[in-house]
Amino acid sequence: MIHSGIRKQVRQVCGVILLAAPLATTLTVANAADPAHGHSKYGELKYGPDFEHFEYANPDAPKGGTIVRYAPGSYDNTNPFILKGQSAVGAGVIYDTLTVSSLDEPFAHYGLIAETVEEAEDKRWVIFNLRKAARWHDGVALTADDVVWTFDTLKEKGHPFYKNYFGAVAKAEAIDSHTVKFSFSEGNNAELPLIIGQLPILPKHFWAERDFGKTTLDPLLGSGPYKMGKIDAGRAISYELVPDYWAKDLPVKAGHHNFGTMRYDYYRDSTVALEAFKSGDIDFRRENSSKNWNTAYTFPAVKDGRVVMEELDDESTQPMQAFIMNTRLDKFSDLRVRKAMGYAFDFEWINKNISYNAYTRTTSYFQNSEFMATGLPEGDELAILENYRDQLPTSVFDEPFTLPVNDGSGNLRKQYREALKLFKEAGWEIKNQKLTNVESGEVMEVELLLSSPFLEKIALPYKKSLERIGVELNVRIVDSSQYEKRVEDSDFDMVVLIWAQSLSPGNEQIGYWGSSTADEPGSSNYAGIKNPVVDELIDMIIAAPDRASLVASTKALDRVLLHHHYVIPQYFGATYRLAYWDKFERPEIIPYKAFTLNTWWIDTDKEAALKK
Repeated sequence: MIHSGIRKQVRQVCGVILLAAPLATTLTVANAADPAHGHSKYGELKYGPDFEHFEYANPDAPKGGTIVRYAPGSYDNTNPFILKGQSAVGAGVIYDTLTVSSLDEPFAHYGLIAETVEEAEDKRWVIFNLRKAARWHDGVALTADDVVWTFDTLKEKGHPFYKNYFGAVAKAEAIDSHTVKFSFSEGNNAELPLIIGQLPILPKHFWAERDFGKTTLDPLLGSGPYKMGKIDAGRAISYELVPDYWAKDLPVKAGHHNFGTMRYDYYRDSTVALEAFKSGDIDFRRENSSKNWNTAYTFPAVKDGRVVMEELDDESTQPMQAFIMNTRLDKFSDLRVRKAMGYAFDFEWINKNISYNAYTRTTSYFQNSEFMATGLPEGDELAILENYRDQLPTSVFDEPFTLPVNDGSGNLRKQYREALKLFKEAGWEIKNQKLTNVESGEVMEVELLLSSPFLEKIALPYKKSLERIGVELNVRIVDSSQYEKRVEDSDFDMVVLIWAQSLSPGNEQIGYWGSSTADEPGSSNYAGIKNPVVDELIDMIIAAPDRASLVASTKALDRVLLHHHYVIPQYFGATYRLAYWDKFERPEIIPYKAFTLNTWWIDTDKEAALKK
């Protein structure tokens, strides 16, 4: 299950980072045949029907004030649900969903627009009974017709992601004005009710005279805690707290959405954005650069305490950030070529000389979770993989997945020999100092497409290493809109992107590596993976009847992906690096393995002190 499954659109819809968490220790079991206040994939809920608020939220938090944050690049569209255009950051905050997840338990959702949830015992349908108090910002009641219209419109006219993500949902129908039923085309997908619960509901009447498929810069209508404020195309966008928000007193919303105004200022240059933070034009910053963290925060406001630098332990499931090779291209269709390309990436030198030893090498698509494939396969995972032994590399069974480890000196002679050996086996040899295909005469040239100079720090050392084995790497930086378009059209040799995993792997895995999405515009299957074993393992994950089965099938998927070397993994950090002007407060309890600003608030006394 994922709440930010596509690069551009869905990540704007959700305002939190959802991360893996342990099973809750306090449980109430809801009868799936009866209407329930929440829904869990495996029938377990931490919070009972009479809970007052999530324990990591402060229901007494004051509301008001302004938070200004940084957004990269530009935007030309306020509709985050379509493929066209560059959508505005944060646009999803104006919408409500049928249910919301808690940040301290996996697989569980609680009613927001939906007051109760009913699920068929055979898992073939789910019914949401809507709250009659739900209202759009213009005062019109939110009804089942809005839900059905939203579902049909997103599948027909929305980003291609929705067609795949909701592919197993056969239809949506309004039983009455406040009851909606979703029927499924299959009965073994226990995650579908949770997926449907994530559906952001859109106003049918607002779009009646508008073309949903076209970009727009109009303020859109929602039912959520915020409404769109000032829209300064490409420069800034603001969201204003709705004082009479219909759901503000519900348990799932108590203590959330405390800022009176949320504004995002756009900067095309990350260095300029950092200077804007130093000058006080930006209030909050998550620092992704270890160099900046160690060298750039020496200005007076840090020294005198007006700016807080804080590192919070990050025990979450880490995203896979990597050099991604486009396997749709002949030069990357051979596993041996892809593996050879990885030998030239000297992580240890980069970490030591550029990154202040701040990072750890990524070795899994599910890093830091129980889903990681480690050692050799055994138990249930091995039993799954045995069914595909003749379709998989022998290394899946015989060798633990490892990445080349260097001493940080920059001497990669051993790695170069291994790389050239693999290239030769795949039909490539060095001629005139260029790696050349023996049969076609093609020279190995690779364009690495980037959207920011920030990544040059790892790209340029990699370029230099590849030159030693005859590979020419051309690093090309383009603006964000061109970058998005080229990635959407799979018009690249290699890119640096990430795949993030949420509380529980599920249907989003189809969009990441399913064959059906490999050639779809806007797909998150960046590598263009078409592997029947991968497809079947994804099906197993989706249909997993219990946690143990989910773990075994996800480990198997992780191992198969790793041993096919679709990417060259990079690294992850062990902390959230936060820098912010000292005007914020937050609840004492931080959700286990999660970070969100949705429960922070502004302390007026601190803010007044800063203004002096």
